[in-house]
Amino acid sequence: MTISQLEYSAASHPGLMRDNNEDCFLSRPEQGLWLVADGMGGHEAGEVASAIVRDTIAREIQNDPDISLIDSIQNAHASILHSASVGIGALGMGSTVVALKSHSDKYQIAWVGDSRAYLWTSSREGGRLEQLSTDHSYVQMLVDTGVIRPEDADTHPEKNIITQCLGMQELDKVKVDHVEHNWQENQWILLCSDGLTDEVSDQTIAQILSESNDCLAAVDQLLHAALTSGGRDNITLQIIESPLHDNPLRKGLLQWVPYLTGNIKTDSWIFGGALASLLGLLVYITYF
Repeated sequence: MTISQLEYSAASHPGLMRDNNEDCFLSRPEQGLWLVADGMGGHEAGEVASAIVRDTIAREIQNDPDISLIDSIQNAHASILHSASVGIGALGMGSTVVALKSHSDKYQIAWVGDSRAYLWTSSREGGRLEQLSTDHSYVQMLVDTGVIRPEDADTHPEKNIITQCLGMQELDKVKVDHVEHNWQENQWILLCSDGLTDEVSDQTIAQILSESNDCLAAVDQLLHAALTSGGRDNITLQIIESPLHDNPLRKGLLQWVPYLTGNIKTDSWIFGGALASLLGLLVYITYF
């Protein structure tokens, strides 16, 4: 098994109902840093807020590679507040953020707002999609307190009301949630704004990921699905592949192993035994 630089793909689209894009993203594989920010505050305010988030976090991590995402996001909140106070952008502008910082076989994800991070783990049966982030939203608060069921959240009329964002003037500091995990083989991380998740269900996201051979195709198909489902908001997403790779020759050979039991080792032994038996039969027929 080898550890290599992470492969990724990203896309951002204003959608079909808006003439400006308040979303932005950052892809810095050389720093192991990716993020998606969804600005709010109207034309020439939301774009400013999300750009401040992107530029602040990028600068913080470039200047101090050991700084945590939590601290750099907190500093981005302070940067928006300061910028608004001196006439850059507009008072009341804000932004969500979801960011990934990867080093070796470990990664950290941190977020504020309702932009999301998902973990996709592919398998011979198709794969599994897991939401790593938890929305800072009114509807999520209703779910957490048992007022509504989780399955009712996506159709709730107030699902887009968030409980905190970067730049919220009522908050000196925001609550930055985070998770830390180890990478495994055959994993992708999806970072996205709510322009994707409002239009495309988790079930459809999982289906698209299971049918995609690489992250470039997956990003294209997810963006297409969001646009064809309405595209009512800005849409931004990134997919980052695990840096852990199996031996490429072994990986190439395994694609020919048929699905029998669902266990790749068992299937390989069965398939190998069948091939050996067939080869033995051919040798017997040829010489006897």
